[in-house]
Amino acid sequence: MDVLDAGVAITTGLADGPAGDGAPAALHRLGTLVGATAVGLTGPDGPPAWWGPGQDDGTELAARAAATGRRATDRDRVALPLRVAGAPGGVLVLGGPVSSGTARRAAAWVTDALERAHLQAGAAEADRARLRTLRAEISPHFVYNALTTIASFVRSDPARARDLLQSFAEFTRHSLAARGDYTTLAGEFRSVEAYLTLARAVLGDRLKVQVRVAPEVLPVPIPVLALQPLVENAVQHGVERAEGGGTVLVSGEAEGGVCVIAVEDDGPGMAPEHARAVLAGTAEGAGLALVNVDRRLRAVYGAGHGLVVETAEGAGTRIVLRIPRFQPGVVVP
Repeated sequence: MDVLDAGVAITTGLADGPAGDGAPAALHRLGTLVGATAVGLTGPDGPPAWWGPGQDDGTELAARAAATGRRATDRDRVALPLRVAGAPGGVLVLGGPVSSGTARRAAAWVTDALERAHLQAGAAEADRARLRTLRAEISPHFVYNALTTIASFVRSDPARARDLLQSFAEFTRHSLAARGDYTTLAGEFRSVEAYLTLARAVLGDRLKVQVRVAPEVLPVPIPVLALQPLVENAVQHGVERAEGGGTVLVSGEAEGGVCVIAVEDDGPGMAPEHARAVLAGTAEGAGLALVNVDRRLRAVYGAGHGLVVETAEGAGTRIVLRIPRFQPGVVVP
């Protein structure tokens, strides 16, 4: 168990690479585990991490190994170049009576930890890219129609024009403003209500809206723009495509430790196989909003928390999110 605990501590400590705050303690655990008197780790960039004596000589030895891409040794140290994700990923230096086999296994262990950190950093960047894509997908057509509608009320109904401008400001602030990865359901619902206010002004009586949200779910943290794209999808693909318009129903309620959110429209619906293609990102002519929301939810909460789409041709569409009310790491800044 001590070895497993050490492995977890080393992997966690190297999560941010040699420059991370946890790196020195991780190297200490590694040195104790393999019987080394000193352990150093250099990266492609930034300062090295070091535990034990002889840092200057060890860093020089690491530079020799990095320059040749081959193992280097001096009187009582060995430096082993690492490759992370197929590229030079730094050099591990071990001092003291460490056998060649143990040194190789230690290098493999550190390489695995650095590759895991590399993958996690890539996943985090992919999630940020999906959020940027969602923000960039705000329909220019909707913005144009909303502003045109607001302008039409300036002379005939100035009070309504002012209220719609405030809704437009709330909608764009939530959709475009740079901030953290999470908001509360209350914040997401405010943006939804602002969007629906503008959509009702544009579509008139063709759009009917029902919003039912239980107060206890309003503080629940949720990824930014996890709900608003679903409502936009219901309006654009459910109501606008129906000759006589339709109704969008948004609901949120608690079921034990889970928050259940549903967005429903009574529009034309779609074939189930087309819904699966939309979520897979392979449906012709479909946007990426639902795909991005689905993948962000799975990345944050796990594979079992993606979007569930209930639909059939002529039967409307219902999209359901089931997210934990409390999730480690999901915090509103």
